[in-house]
Amino acid sequence: MAKERILVVDDEKGMREMLKAFFEEEGYRVDVSPNGNRALELIERLSYDLVITDMVMPQMDGIKLMRKMREMGCDAITIMITAYATAESAVEAMKLGAYDYIIKPFKLDELRIIVRNALDKRRLERENILLRKEVEKTYSFENIIGKSASMLSLFELIKKVSGIKVNVLIVGESGTGKELVARAIHFNSPRKDGPFVAINCSAIPPTLLESELFGHVKGAFTGAISNKEGLFELANGGTIFLDEICEISPSLQVKLLRAIQERCFRRVGGVEDIEVDVRIISATNRDIELEVKEGRFRDDLYYRLNVIQVRIPPLRERKEDIPLLAEHFIKKFSNEFSKDIKGIKPEAMRILMSYDFPGNVRELENFIERAVALESGEYISEDVLPEELRGRFEKIPPFKYDIPPEGIDLEKTLSEIERHILLQALKKADGVQKKAASLLNLTPRSFRYRLEKYGVYLEEEENGG
Repeated sequence: MAKERILVVDDEKGMREMLKAFFEEEGYRVDVSPNGNRALELIERLSYDLVITDMVMPQMDGIKLMRKMREMGCDAITIMITAYATAESAVEAMKLGAYDYIIKPFKLDELRIIVRNALDKRRLERENILLRKEVEKTYSFENIIGKSASMLSLFELIKKVSGIKVNVLIVGESGTGKELVARAIHFNSPRKDGPFVAINCSAIPPTLLESELFGHVKGAFTGAISNKEGLFELANGGTIFLDEICEISPSLQVKLLRAIQERCFRRVGGVEDIEVDVRIISATNRDIELEVKEGRFRDDLYYRLNVIQVRIPPLRERKEDIPLLAEHFIKKFSNEFSKDIKGIKPEAMRILMSYDFPGNVRELENFIERAVALESGEYISEDVLPEELRGRFEKIPPFKYDIPPEGIDLEKTLSEIERHILLQALKKADGVQKKAASLLNLTPRSFRYRLEKYGVYLEEEENGG
């Protein structure tokens, strides 16, 4: 990898030549300039990582050079050296963004360390910028896979929600990708340059969760040997994602409510209020409205968190997305395992399409990961799918229908078959609509709609049961 490029600007020829020889010996690429005007010409043509400039020079001093560099959009780290140090010049240089201010005479070993640290800082900043761009790309809403109507509606909602500062509640079953949606909202919002801090409230004991969220002061409890910042402080200026929000205790719900209402909180054992600017995105796989109704979750906290609700549909409600998701995961794991898997065979896809995926997208991802790891051919075959999937598919009886010589009315025949199957499912479910709908992989609403087409009307069941 090419070493960094340094520009030395000094009107003393001996200083220029000495620094050029020294840093080239260190392995850097070094250019020199006797004045600021020549330096600006070089900066216009070449990209520099670091500029070492004298403060006092004829025509253009170091301060003026720094100003011109900034106007040109040059982001090189700058180190100022001078034999005529004053407090005013040092302050002005630092205000303009100088990394350091060194007084002549100086030791080359000290300058070597300063330059190395400065370039390490620049390298880290650039890596962070690249990483942030990659993260933003990874968590942009385009990377939430789906083309079904329900997913297209979800994308539109994410777009709208991202641009406004409101608290968001994400609801959906386990494995549907709630954190992915939360990150998409954050990284497509004006807060994308701020931190995104995530915590799973069910993964931390209730006695420790308050300290994790709000921090603690030294001596607040046994083991609190020093002050500790909480996640709300770390998320200041950004977003905090509270996954499995229904798991927090009633006493912590009160403190969370205060933090939301007053935009401040106290560390455990603390007496000072700490103000923060944090957007809260929470998520749950429970029926949170039922939790509120039965008194396990505060209604006032629910209303504060649920300003806008985002529902992620389970995979069984958007089966048309399975081929797209499978293709995405095949590419992902083919790269990880250094394989050249081109796709999936029709029989294997039929098996996947017949499955309800109670574990949702996460379960499908696990199936594809296993299949890619085991597959020796170019296409995923049914042989590398889990046995429970293959066995379930093999139990589905083939549909047989003999067309009489005189032919049939296809639309009428299909309607009769559909009506027969709907009523048979209702009978097997002992009249429970939700169970009957589940037997046919339909939503209760779709099940009722299909029955009503044939003049069969059912009363609404309470609680969807």
